[in-house]
Amino acid sequence: MKSILIRGLEPSLSEQIKTQAQLLDKSVNQYIKDIIKEKIQGEGGKKHTKIHHDLDHLFGRWSEEEFQQIQGEIDKTRTIDEELWK
Repeated sequence: MKSILIRGLEPSLSEQIKTQAQLLDKSVNQYIKDIIKEKIQGEGGKKHTKIHHDLDHLFGRWSEEEFQQIQGEIDKTRTIDEELWK
């Protein structure tokens, strides 16, 4: 397989590529190959689906007490009002 060299890549873009590859648990090389394949050949999932990672830092941050409080509020909305169904 032939190698391709990309010159003049901005440092900020290089860091974004490394970060995204790490988030997807891929090597930078594999991540770039996947992007190129997706853009040129249309492979790699739905064409209009975009994955966002801007809220990833919030996952797994609730304490047990916060979780129980939030879950309690969710559970309240899941009760059926029998009067409405008569």
